[in-house]
Amino acid sequence: MLRTRNIVLLILVLIAVNVGLRIYNQTGSLVPALDAKTSTQALFAASFHDSAGDLQSLAQYRGKLLVVNFWASWCPPCLEEMPELSSLQTQYLDRNLVVLGISTDDVDKMRNFAAHNQVSYPLLAGDFGAMQLAESLGNSKGALPYTVIIKPDGSIHGHYFGRVSHALLEQALLPLM
Repeated sequence: MLRTRNIVLLILVLIAVNVGLRIYNQTGSLVPALDAKTSTQALFAASFHDSAGDLQSLAQYRGKLLVVNFWASWCPPCLEEMPELSSLQTQYLDRNLVVLGISTDDVDKMRNFAAHNQVSYPLLAGDFGAMQLAESLGNSKGALPYTVIIKPDGSIHGHYFGRVSHALLEQALLPLM
């Protein structure tokens, strides 16, 4: 029984590696390319509450180089990447870069989180609307964390499923700065 389970697990790992290599060979990235029709129109039309409870229009970020990070307070990888996102925001603030954290939590949960955790970038509470927005920006898996890089012209430069690092984002962003 144990041997059969190990064989099945090995087959699943090999399939996953094969799929990953196919994606990499086709796109040069382990992240599947977004459909050319993916638009940021929904992002700039959205409004969410900040930790003070004030409604913030995302249109205010139009024309900026954006790192939009969808997260939740119950998501360990989301919390692990926050110090690196804060570092990125602080390091490149003078280069028109804005890291924006959009939580899938409700306003009260996000406010409580913000009161106990220091980040250098804006946090917004999107609740269910955050996941709908993430989906409109290419999150076909419903994954968290999910990060999208948006160029100042409003087009999507790249997206990442799962935890990101300062180094990964810096590598993606430097050609745009």
